[in-house]
Amino acid sequence: MSNFKFKTTNIKGKEYVEVNQRVLFFRNEEQYSGWSMTSEILHLTDESCVIKATIRNAEGAEIASGIAQEDKSSSYINKTSFVENCETSAWGRALGNLGIGIETSIASSNEVSMAIAKQSIPDERKPLTEALIASMKKAVKDGKGDQVRQALKDKYVADEKTIKAILG
Repeated sequence: MSNFKFKTTNIKGKEYVEVNQRVLFFRNEEQYSGWSMTSEILHLTDESCVIKATIRNAEGAEIASGIAQEDKSSSYINKTSFVENCETSAWGRALGNLGIGIETSIASSNEVSMAIAKQSIPDERKPLTEALIASMKKAVKDGKGDQVRQALKDKYVADEKTIKAILG
């Protein structure tokens, strides 16, 4: 086993390995020579993405993978770099699932920091009024269901029953 010393970040009293440290270890360790790490975008909109990272051995067999999801609105940095952050998180998950840098946690410092940042963002969505519900139902009938669905997700607080009633 290597004598590699992972750099960690202390978050709320617990040490977490940084993704760049996991990548550095993976790229420099002889045992992973010829192995590859690839990324696949599973879902991408203007507001969010889901990426799967896959690690393959030298023969091309999938050995580990990791999936991450990021929202553009979840942090200041994500306003411009949510896809890149999602890929980094997916890499960290895949490398953690391979067993790299998991002495204290599979979650990386990057992942934990983002989760904490997401918790501190206030929900600025507004409650639905009867007038809005009626207006949205009309918009759905007029063929604007996708716009209504997006507005319900981004701008308004509504339970599943109300959403189903609006979207039909």
